[in-house]
Amino acid sequence: MTTERFDAGTMGCGRFAFELHRRMKELPPGGRLEVISHDPGTVTDLPAWCRMTGHRLVSAEPPVFLIERKPE
Repeated sequence: MTTERFDAGTMGCGRFAFELHRRMKELPPGGRLEVISHDPGTVTDLPAWCRMTGHRLVSAEPPVFLIERKPE
C-alpha cells in the first residue's frame, strides 16, 4: 500500500482543496495520503471533502489526517 505525505501547513481552503485533489489523483486506488494541516477549518472541511469525493477518511487526529483513495 502506498502512503504519501502532504504537509499543508496553514494553507487555506481553496488552495488546500486544489492541492489535495491533485495529490490524491496521483495515488493508485487504495493508496493513502497522510495530510498535516494546521488550518482550524480542516477539522470540518476534510471529512466533508472526503464524503463529496468518495475517498475514505481513515483517521483524524489533528493536525494529522489519513485519507485512502477510493477504488476505481
